[in-house]
Amino acid sequence: MKKLHRTSIALAAAAASALALSSCASGGSAEPSADGKPVTITFQSFSDQPAAIQATKEIVEAWNKDNPDITVQIVQAPTDSLDDKLTAQFAGGVAPDIIHYEVLGIVPFARDGYLADLSGLLSKDTLDDIDPGVLESVTIDGQVVGAPTELQTYVVFANKKLLDAAGVPVPTGDSMTWDELAAIAKATTAGDVHGITWGLKSPTAAFMSLGMGFGSSYFTGKGDDMKVAVKDSDLEVPNRVRAMIAEGTIDPIGVTQSGSDVLATFYAGKAAMTVQGSYQVANIATDAPADMDWIVLPPLAGTKGAVQAANPQTLSINVDSPHQKEAAKFLDYFMKTDNLVKMNVADGLIPTTVSAREALAKQTADKTGWPAIVTSAEGLRGPVYLQANGFVRWKDTVATPAFQKFLGGQIDDKGLASELDGGWAQVNG
Repeated sequence: MKKLHRTSIALAAAAASALALSSCASGGSAEPSADGKPVTITFQSFSDQPAAIQATKEIVEAWNKDNPDITVQIVQAPTDSLDDKLTAQFAGGVAPDIIHYEVLGIVPFARDGYLADLSGLLSKDTLDDIDPGVLESVTIDGQVVGAPTELQTYVVFANKKLLDAAGVPVPTGDSMTWDELAAIAKATTAGDVHGITWGLKSPTAAFMSLGMGFGSSYFTGKGDDMKVAVKDSDLEVPNRVRAMIAEGTIDPIGVTQSGSDVLATFYAGKAAMTVQGSYQVANIATDAPADMDWIVLPPLAGTKGAVQAANPQTLSINVDSPHQKEAAKFLDYFMKTDNLVKMNVADGLIPTTVSAREALAKQTADKTGWPAIVTSAEGLRGPVYLQANGFVRWKDTVATPAFQKFLGGQIDDKGLASELDGGWAQVNG
């Protein structure tokens, strides 16, 4: 029997009743049609960027034109409270046929039995084309819970003029070490200019992803027995970042801001580098001053290489959809190389399939920053924490506050480890 996901039965039932009154608007599935009769599939998308919305629309329109018997209808979902919306939709039996989300958000719904296993629905060609590390990230308890479409990595954007002025050679190659990053930050820190501005208001995702380059996993065990067990490798990135803050090479104001907020400091020439999600390449290309010579440095590598966590956006199929096979055909179409390139260029993100990544690399070879960003995706792995029930709750209520205190000097690394370990037991006990 399906469990009701992360909310009370009464709350979900009330919300579901309201949704049921307008199931077409909320993405409810149509009744099964007789064999050979046209069907309509609802596709709930949360894309909020105009270019991405347009790209999705174009892909759907092309599909509908070529497949008149399987019409796909886009239902725009809010980016805020999407988790609550899906909870209510599933509880009320009005969830859409196809659900656009990210793997961190969709995993709990998969574990509660609301999603179809795509390993037997998607074509072999589609599955074989997915980057192995990315496929690992969407495989939960042996089931493929979503078709991965696009993702980000963490990269270092740099003001080349400031590096040149400091006499710092621009790193080349497929990666750079954290020691190199620290040396560049120190060399470019002078007066009111810092080597790095890094928005660390919510540092957990960046620390846990980049920490994989040192073999970090934070979690141990399997299934319901998983728990947090902080090791020295988990503390590598937080310790290195705090050391640069103490040294004065990371802008202390930026540490309290979001990633996007610190871009103003970067644009103003008050920081030589900024660590950002790779998707910012699209925003920086548009918003940076015209005379700013910005670049993307090679991906950061730890002792285990330039490894990062794969947390892709996904397209999942409602297990109760009467049109699973038809929905899977559309997913196969959406995952075609040209379509993924279209979506990822629009979103400033990285394709999840080998063929699409190669195609995007060719298309963006002469665009600033893109070659390094594509290279940064070569070390993607499915992170251990995706398998942990309750991870998102722990991340938001335990890990982020603990990392903030650590960066602010309120606790040391032993205190950080204690809060992360003990907090898991408190929120998941």
